[in-house]
Amino acid sequence: MSEGLGVVGVLGGMGPLATIDFMRKMIEATPATTDQEHVPVVVSSIPQVADRTAAFRGEGDSPLAAMVASGRRLVDAGAGLVVMPCNTAHLWWEALAPALGLPMLHLVDAALAECVQRIGRGARIGLLATDATIASGLYPNRTPEGSGLQWLMPTAAEMLQGVMPGIGAVKSGRLPEARALLQPVAEALARRGAQALVLGCTEIPLVVDERSAPVPVIDATDALARQAMAWSMAQRVAMTA
Repeated sequence: MSEGLGVVGVLGGMGPLATIDFMRKMIEATPATTDQEHVPVVVSSIPQVADRTAAFRGEGDSPLAAMVASGRRLVDAGAGLVVMPCNTAHLWWEALAPALGLPMLHLVDAALAECVQRIGRGARIGLLATDATIASGLYPNRTPEGSGLQWLMPTAAEMLQGVMPGIGAVKSGRLPEARALLQPVAEALARRGAQALVLGCTEIPLVVDERSAPVPVIDATDALARQAMAWSMAQRVAMTA
């Protein structure tokens, strides 16, 4: 395989269900009628990566070496582009991308672009994400200049009692429990004025979506999947031109 085929490399495993959810969304986004029209993909879903939130807190090992090793499997397999369906892992994006030497889409940028397009400039946006993603300022710090997006965050109690246990429940496969923990936080953000919710952890869309949320949602996983699909399609069109 080669870059000309538009092969997307998925640096996954953080977590495994989120990786599968990304794959499903990329397939659903692809305007294909046959197997051959779908996006060519190689996946490295190696879950044995140090916990990203613990590492950010200084309570665990850095995940970077394991992420680089997993990403190099994609390089060796012929990927022309790398995507990583994990928000908190993007705290190491600046070191990871040059280590792999391939173009790499940024998950947060994909979500923010959709947020501006769908919800509009100056909108008040609630953010559901890990405490590391929120504490690091990953989303506000990458907010496009001039967009005027205003961020509403869960309270400390909501993070401790709802968001982080809810994410943990998804990772352990307890989806009904996760939904019961995360849904009240989504509703609380809407009551405090959020016009939309960014699902800024790739576990969260497995239990909170457009049907259950009280306001429109921006699913970062879905935004990244559509960008990856568009890149692959453009590569294949260019190859045949």
